[in-house]
Amino acid sequence: MRALPASTLALCGLIAAACGGTGSGDAGGRTALAHAEARTPSPAHKATQQAPAAPVQESKPLDGKVVVIDPGHNGGNYRAPTAISRQVNVLTQWKDCDTTGTATNGGYSEAAFTWDVSKRLAKVLRARGATVKLTRNGNDGVGPCVTERAAIGNRAKADAAISVHADGAGPGAHGFHVIMPKKIGGPVDKVVAASRKLGLSVRDAFAKGTGLAYSTYLGRAALDFRSDLGGLNLSTVPKIFVECGNMRNATEAAKFTDSKFRQKIAVALANGLHHYLEA
Repeated sequence: MRALPASTLALCGLIAAACGGTGSGDAGGRTALAHAEARTPSPAHKATQQAPAAPVQESKPLDGKVVVIDPGHNGGNYRAPTAISRQVNVLTQWKDCDTTGTATNGGYSEAAFTWDVSKRLAKVLRARGATVKLTRNGNDGVGPCVTERAAIGNRAKADAAISVHADGAGPGAHGFHVIMPKKIGGPVDKVVAASRKLGLSVRDAFAKGTGLAYSTYLGRAALDFRSDLGGLNLSTVPKIFVECGNMRNATEAAKFTDSKFRQKIAVALANGLHHYLEA
């Protein structure tokens, strides 16, 4: 038989079983082998050790917040005069279900403007983590009635609701204003104070973000309090209307037809809502 190399002999001294040893040496070899195997991680154990950690979901500032955006009017309202003129109870009076809204002298409608701004606003808020619901899903339909617009925000249990509009005043009038509810002995009473805080936050952010002036023809310091709007009177969540400016004013009309400026409006509104929701 060939002589075993020195390295093999050394190994035999540690693990007799590996070299054909018997008796007490064999038992010692098995013990040493067991220790060696215990120090060697199993493939399953290796896999457990090497498995990458699950990615941590990054939180966003408006996570858990619900916002309802109400784009004023609708692009198909003009085709359904009977439907939109149906009278609905807004608690302080009876009013039309909805209206067609106004337009620039060039024909750009308020409904198209509010829909575009609202979509942009929703995108910004969602990127910041908010859950957003709109009161209409396009600009070719009719309504919904102002009563239903309020109900959508109520059902969503919104942390804040905003109705986006633009005005149709005389051509010399300009500037934006925010409309907030008054106490009327109705469901809105409990959120009047919160709605005022929301209105102030949006007013300040809108002025800063758009550079538009406070309204020269309605309200005081761009704030107007009303009790005749169903969208506010019937709301049980903090809600405001924003009249972004006067579509009949040539300077403001030019801004509203510019998509870049509409994006600026959307970001400004988002900033106002964001500030209120984080306060």
